[in-house]
Amino acid sequence: MKRVVVTGAGGGIGAALARRFAAEGAEVVVNDVDPAAAEAVASEIGGLPVPGDAANEQDTQRLIDTAWAELGGIDLFCANAGVLTAGDENTPDDVWTRDFAVNVMSHVYVTRALLPRWLDQGEPKRLVITVSAAGLLSLLGSAPYAVTKHAALAYAEWLRATYHHRGITVQALCPQGVRTDMLTRGSARGSASAALLAESALEPDVVAAKVGEALQGDSFLILPHAEVAEFYQLRAADPDRWLGGMNKMQRAFEGEAR
Repeated sequence: MKRVVVTGAGGGIGAALARRFAAEGAEVVVNDVDPAAAEAVASEIGGLPVPGDAANEQDTQRLIDTAWAELGGIDLFCANAGVLTAGDENTPDDVWTRDFAVNVMSHVYVTRALLPRWLDQGEPKRLVITVSAAGLLSLLGSAPYAVTKHAALAYAEWLRATYHHRGITVQALCPQGVRTDMLTRGSARGSASAALLAESALEPDVVAAKVGEALQGDSFLILPHAEVAEFYQLRAADPDRWLGGMNKMQRAFEGEAR
């Protein structure tokens, strides 16, 4: 992949992806809502910083316009920006709206702006959407994250089913725990789910390496944690048993909190 755009690339998985692609010789556009973070990573790898909010359609259009003008096109777009908020049915509407915008609508905005250009070219292109294992399974303690990541997976599936025959390869990156600020903040706040995920958490560069391997093929799911495939199969084969296991963990979390 010679021309790459990565959103949410100011740290964590996004920064690791940007570093890996640059090391492999790609021209990389680094996007992040934090301008200083985008600039720092871009400076480190010799990339182009284009800060902006992935959940804002105008910012996303500007990102794609700039990348296209500077690089002469885009071969790979990594839609990696995301947000995790602890919460349940009582989480305020504005938080639900924000999380849906970042975790779902950001991908809609990318495809609105990018697909017409890609389809006009008629050349193989690739879109990697960072979903999370929560999109395949769930995440106790965070209804907004679990729900919006399921929606992100559904959108990625729809894109794959709709455009694969036209040369657009869509892949869904679904890691479990990754040692990023997102996981660290959850652990610091006493999130039982975050503490559980931290036990098997991977470093961001390991996840980036798994993405690099997956780009050599076209498997829809990219699963850095092999056990996620087993959990996903169990969920599909026996949802009652799987939900019972999840509820058992929830009861254990509640017991620890008392």
